[in-house]
Formats: sequence, structure tokens, C-alpha cells
Amino acid sequence: MLRELLLQMLRPLSAEAKTGFGNSAVIGGLDGWMRDKIEQALRAIECDEVASEAESRLTRLYQLWTNYETDDSNERRKTVAQTQRLIEELQPLANRPSKASPRPEAPPAPTTQLAPTTPIEYSNSPTEPEMSQLHTDENQPPASNSKPPAAPCALDTDLTYLKGIGPKRAETLRKIGLETVYDLLYYFPFRYEDRRVVKPISQVEPGTKDSVCATVLFAPQTRKMGNNRNLTRVRVGDSSGRIDLQWWNQPFREKQFPVGTQLFLYGKISEFGGTLQMDAPEFEIMGADDNGFQVGRIVPIYPLTEGMFQTAIRKAIFGALERCAEAVEDPIPSSTRSHFDLPELAWSLRQIHFPDDLEQKESARLRLVFEELFLLQVALAQKKIAAHSEEIGIRHLVPDEEIKGFLTKLPFKLTGAQKRVMNEIRRDLKSPRPMNRLLHGDVGSGKTIVAAYALWTAFAIGNQGALLAPTEILAEQHYSTLHRVLEPLGVHVVLLEGSLRAAQKRRVQADIAEGRANVVIGTHAIIQEAIEFHKLSICVVDEQHRFGVMQRAALAQKGANGLRPDVLVMTATPIPRTMALTVYGDLDVSVLDELPPGRQPIKTVQIKPQSRERAYKIIRKEVENGRQAFVVCPLVEESEALAHLQAATVLAETLRHNELHDLRVGLIHGQMDVNERDDQMELFRAGMRDVLVSTTVIEVGVDVPNATVMLVEDAERFGLSQLHQLRGRVGRGQFPSTCILLGNPKTDEGRARLSVMTKTQDGFEIAEHDLNLRGPGEFYGTRQSGLPDFRLANIIRDVDIIARAREAAFELVSADPHLEWDEHRVLKDALHRFWGDKLDLIRVS
Repeated sequence: MLRELLLQMLRPLSAEAKTGFGNSAVIGGLDGWMRDKIEQALRAIECDEVASEAESRLTRLYQLWTNYETDDSNERRKTVAQTQRLIEELQPLANRPSKASPRPEAPPAPTTQLAPTTPIEYSNSPTEPEMSQLHTDENQPPASNSKPPAAPCALDTDLTYLKGIGPKRAETLRKIGLETVYDLLYYFPFRYEDRRVVKPISQVEPGTKDSVCATVLFAPQTRKMGNNRNLTRVRVGDSSGRIDLQWWNQPFREKQFPVGTQLFLYGKISEFGGTLQMDAPEFEIMGADDNGFQVGRIVPIYPLTEGMFQTAIRKAIFGALERCAEAVEDPIPSSTRSHFDLPELAWSLRQIHFPDDLEQKESARLRLVFEELFLLQVALAQKKIAAHSEEIGIRHLVPDEEIKGFLTKLPFKLTGAQKRVMNEIRRDLKSPRPMNRLLHGDVGSGKTIVAAYALWTAFAIGNQGALLAPTEILAEQHYSTLHRVLEPLGVHVVLLEGSLRAAQKRRVQADIAEGRANVVIGTHAIIQEAIEFHKLSICVVDEQHRFGVMQRAALAQKGANGLRPDVLVMTATPIPRTMALTVYGDLDVSVLDELPPGRQPIKTVQIKPQSRERAYKIIRKEVENGRQAFVVCPLVEESEALAHLQAATVLAETLRHNELHDLRVGLIHGQMDVNERDDQMELFRAGMRDVLVSTTVIEVGVDVPNATVMLVEDAERFGLSQLHQLRGRVGRGQFPSTCILLGNPKTDEGRARLSVMTKTQDGFEIAEHDLNLRGPGEFYGTRQSGLPDFRLANIIRDVDIIARAREAAFELVSADPHLEWDEHRVLKDALHRFWGDKLDLIRVS
């Protein structure tokens, strides 16, 4: 009896602290309620041997509460703290058997000991209590100094092994990819709600979300409303006011709230007919097993799926933390943790899910972000170091005189950046280790000539080179350029496309297999199993972000005599620092940061659709001066779903018969027959068309120096990278050029894109903006890169951590490339768990 009364006295103390010591934790006043409970306790010990030891403490306790109603908040705070200490002293007496217990020959029933309580530390502010609480049941969220579970579990343990997760709940968790303890522990909140301040009902306001502590005043009622809907309403209150809780179509709520039940509540406050309401609040029943998850603390909010609720996922994760957090072995070696002053993993997992405060949560996040990025960088370091250490490549040893002869025969002068990059590539090609280099530079920086040098080097030693392009138009453009540059040097360049007729394809395949074709330009057709090279030793992949890891690996495996060919990947989209450290972290990087001499600046303007006539005047003026113009549309044909967008086929007809009726207007798009498309492009390139209406098939690779106007319809529909590429189709000759962005963006992001385009032509600056606007998931095809999905890290926000994790990873892998040391066993296991099947892919790509 005494034990139960002590437990009842403990329960409202936490609520009293949360409500600022307002004597409102119990309806009618906490002071009267406490004195009543103390009187019951005194009566309970009258016939008990422990009476003499307990009576003095209970009497002292009673005296503490005689003046509580008139005390100020500081005195009340002291009273609550002293009450807790006295109850702690009474607990051993409550559990001590008395002479009234059953006789020894009849063993007494086992008694559950009261959990030891932790002293409450109270804030000086009555409205902002500290997070420390009375922990009176085993399901309270963990404190940072929680003891490890008695029996550890493995990370691959099925979730049904955990308390409270049966087959049905486990099946629901599987819908969001949670099958093991590891999945659950690393299923992080996507945001948090700070519910630490518990307000009196009189202080809440409609339209806000608040936490309150209240008691059920009347029996819940369910009423039938319109549309076959039921409304269950529960009136609760504290000493300052009343509020109605209500749920739609949940009549089972009636049984959850008997009169007198004390609740912690959190939800959005509304008002109807002068009565405060809280719709479908999150709640805790004081003293219930799940007390401590919903209010009075910083509460995690998780991504969910249908059939899953926040309360259920919180309970599951808390159970996993209690059962298994201490069993998780840290994949980061102790020396690395010490060097970067990283907190313990178990502590970090607890704080990321149930943080004591926002500062602790951020410390935990930074540590777990470091872990993710460290596991990423270890794999990249293994790949890069392995590539540099393996002597399975082909040495391209070309005399200096031959290289000078090649350079002197080029039809134009090289920039300093091109010379620097060619020297970097030459060093790679001379090495017995396979080259694995990324070449990136702005639109028009001269990457194709650098690629021509690499491909010519393969020819110079009697081998073959191949260039893989993502589209037929780009492949054809490369073929045109490389044929013009290399054929005079005796290099036989062939084009291999999927659209070739069967007889043509067989002839080209035979030339490749028998070595008559020195350089092969093509699309995905190059990497088909039927294509066999005679002696492939150099591969160039253009706009490589459009290819998956497996596709790049397939080309690399076609090397001569089973040896790995040298690989040069190129992109015209400048790469932000974060991407260079992650997606391309295993590559050596070369940058073309200088445009060829004579390139003219491109003026970029934004024009509203209602002023399109102004755009046509600019086009007319340029055509009168002998120049040409592109007009790019987002669609090929009209669409009912996108009726507001311009379609290329419709606009071409409109311009031919109306605004530009006296000009020669051509049309090109990806759905046209290949031969028809080629004919239209050649007519435009030859100056036989004044205006070319197109879709984004001309986004990359098209080089028409006489074109000086780029008009982009519905410009807000395009990404920054696309707009920058489209703008790069003009300004390629000796004449000043203009890019016209025709659009009226309705979103902040759309307005931001067009604003960036009008302010800068710096591709690297644009790439940074693009990454920030779109995020790492979309930017630059990272899903095709072979990288794992990040659970917590953000490569934009966490760029500084990327650099530190990279430093640590490369240092570790340099010392132990295959993670064979005993201290790296856990890291090796974590690496496979983090990467999954992608780990093998990245090592062969």
C-alpha cells in the first residue's frame, strides 16, 4: 500500500515542474491532493513495523505542503525537490517486508522494486523547465548516461526480436525499408518539435501548437455527424481553464480516457463557439508505460508510410536503443575519433533520436554525418589507390617530336588551360597504371580538342580509341569535329549509332574488330556485347553524368588483351567542390578554366511572354546582319496536360506564317527521323536556314559559329544547367551574341534560376547555385553515379565535413588498403552494410 501511494505522489511532480509550479498539476490544486495522499500513507503504516522510521519522514512531507498555495514559485520549486528526496528515502521502507508478511514456509510473491529516481534540476524560469524528468517507468526516453542493456543484440537482428514489435508491425515497418535493428537505429528523424514548454490552458492561443497538462473532467462522448462520420470529444482541464479534445471516426478513444485521467497533450489549438479545441492531439497518460515520448521534451518526427504512426515508430526506435544501442560497434577507428574529437556512437544514436537539447542533437548529427561521409570516402579511397597501384594499364609512349607535330597541325592555337590539361593527361598515359581522369570545364572551353589529343595518342602507338556520347546528335557533332581534325593525320574515324542500317552497322563492326577503325565515335551501341575492339586502349566518355556505373564499366572492360584502357570522362557542366569530393572523389580532376581567344560575351535578358515581339525584333535584326538564331521549346508537340507550354512543331508553323514569315524557319526535335534531323541541322549549319526551332536536342555539342541569338521559350521550365548549356550554343564565333529567356516564373525557385542566368556567365558559379536550388539528389545525375543514398548527410551543407572525412579516409586506406588490420574489422563490415551491392560496382567502374 505504501509503495503504491509513494508512486502516485511521484507522478504529478514532473507535471508540476513543467507547468511552472502553478499548483495546477492536479485539478483542485496539487497541495491538497498531496496532503490527502500523505494522510493515506500515514494510515497505511499504523499497523506496520516500518511505522517508526516512515512516520517522521511522512510528517515532514506533510508540513512541506501546508503553505504551498501561498508560497512563491521559488519556494514551491524547493518544496517539490525536497518532496522527491523524502520519497527516495521512503522507497526502501516501502519495499521492506513487515511482520505482517506471509510465513516463511509460504514464499512471498516477488516484489518489483521502485526505480531509483534522479534529482530534478529546475530552471530559474517557471515557463521553461529543464529536460531532466522523473523516470518512473522503463520506457522513458533515454538519458545520455543510460546503462547498456543487459543482453546485446546484433545489428542484423530481425525487428520482431524487439519488445513490442510483432509480425504485423514488422510488416508495416518493412514498407519503409526497416527490417533489421540497424535499419531502425539509422532511421533518423527528418525534423523535431520542441515541446518542452508546457503551458496552462489559459495561456494557449488558437492557431498555435502547444503542450498542456490536463485532467479528464467528463466521460468522453461520441456523436454521429454528417456523412457517416463520428466525432469523439473529451473535455479536459487544469486550474486555469478547459479545452476539448476531439477525434473523427475513432470511437475507441472513449475507453482511453476515464474521468480523472491525467494527460500530457500536444497539438494545434483552435476555437469554436468560444470553446478551445485540440484536434487529434498527441498525448501521454501520466504513469502509463509510454510516458515520455510525446510532450515535455524535444520530440522526433519521422518520415512515415500508410498505416504507420509517429507514436509507434518512436516506441520501436526507443526499444531498439534500449536493447541494442550499446551493442553497436563503432566503425570509426578510435584514433580517428580521437583526432576529430567525435562523441561515442551509442550516445550519438540516442541524442539524434531523443535529444536532451538542440545542442546535443546537433553534436550527434555532426558525428553521424561524419560516419556516413567517412564510409563513402573509404570506398572512394580504396578505388583510387587501387587504380594507382595496379600496373595493368597500357603505356602510351609517344616521342616528343610526334606530339609537337600533332600540335602544330591543329587548326587553331591552344589556350594555356588546354596545354596544362594535355600535360596532365600525357603523364597519365605514359604510366603503366590506367588513367582515371575527369575533365570538366565551361561551355566552349575546348574539351573536344583535348579529347582529340587523347584519342590520337592511342592511334600513335597502334591502338584504338573510343568516344562514348549520350545522344546521336552529340555523337554526330563529335564525329564531325574529330573527323576534320584527325583524318588529315591519317586517323580513320568511324561513327557507330543505333540508327544505322544493318548492313552499315555490320561494316563498321568489322572495321572495329579488325583494327581498320582507329577511333570509334558512338552512343550506347559501342558498349553492346556484339562490339569487339581490335586493340582498345583509350576511352573518352562525354557528358558522363548521363551514363550509369555499369555502362562505364562495360566500356572499360573492352580493353586490349584484357588490360584496362585509360579512361577520360568529360562534362561541360562545371562541378561544384562538393561533387568533386563525392561523386568524383575517386578520379583525378583536370579543369579547363579558360575560354579560347576571340570568344564574344553573351548578353542575357529576361522578357515576359506578353513582350515576345521584342524578342522577335532582336532575331530579325541579327538575321538582317547575316546571323542566325535558335528558338528552343520545352515540348515537341502540344499536350492537353501542358497546354500552357510552347511546342516546337506548333511554334515553327506559327513563326513561318506570322511573326517570321519572311525568314527561313527550320525545325528539329528528337522524335524526327534521324536522316531528316541531320538534313535540317546541316541546312542550318550551312546558312540555308535563318532560324532553327528546336527542343533540347541541341543542348550540347551543336557548334554553329554564325548563330548569335538563343531564344528559350518557357525558360522557367528548364534547370540552370540546361539553360547554361543552351546559352552556350551561341557566342561561339566572332560576333556578340544574345540569350533571351522568355518566361514568367510563378515560384521563388523559378525566379531565382532566371535571375542567376541574367547576372553571371561563370559556369562554376551557376553550378553552385544549381546544386543549392535542386539539391544533391537531382543535381548531375547522382543516382546514376553508383553512390549510396545518404540517410543524414547533405553534401551541400556538410562540405567541410566531407573534406575532413576524406582526409581521414585516404590516410587510413593508404596504410591499410584492404582493411585487413584487426582494428578495421568493424569498418570493413560497416562499409559493406552502407554501400550494399554498389560497393562492388564502384570498384570495377
